[in-house]
Amino acid sequence: QVQLVESGGGLVQPGGSLRVACAASGNIFSINVMGWYRQAPGKERELVARITKSGIRNFADSVKGRFTISRDNAKNTVYLEMNSLKPEDTAVYYCYANIESLYSGKIQANDYWGQGTQVTVSS
Repeated sequence: QVQLVESGGGLVQPGGSLRVACAASGNIFSINVMGWYRQAPGKERELVARITKSGIRNFADSVKGRFTISRDNAKNTVYLEMNSLKPEDTAVYYCYANIESLYSGKIQANDYWGQGTQVTVSS
């Protein structure tokens, strides 16, 4: 089994900064992509940022220049640094990872999600 455990999040004023982290654990052979999605009330879940194993990054247009994503492959952890936060960044942020596991000598890749962490930007 694989688990994604998020940390960080909380309440921050507009213009402030926040960092969330997500650590993967369990039956991990390799982690391909790690990333963050978010879902605001009444809206669909959307990609915020993702990073591949080789370090290629993608960002939603709405966060480019404000958010950065990084990962520590030795710790199976992905970080999202959020700067210049706006009220419209308020959402539940979900960690995502595509992880390869070894089952009976065979490698199988699956998608996993964290439980979500609330980020609220408000004065």
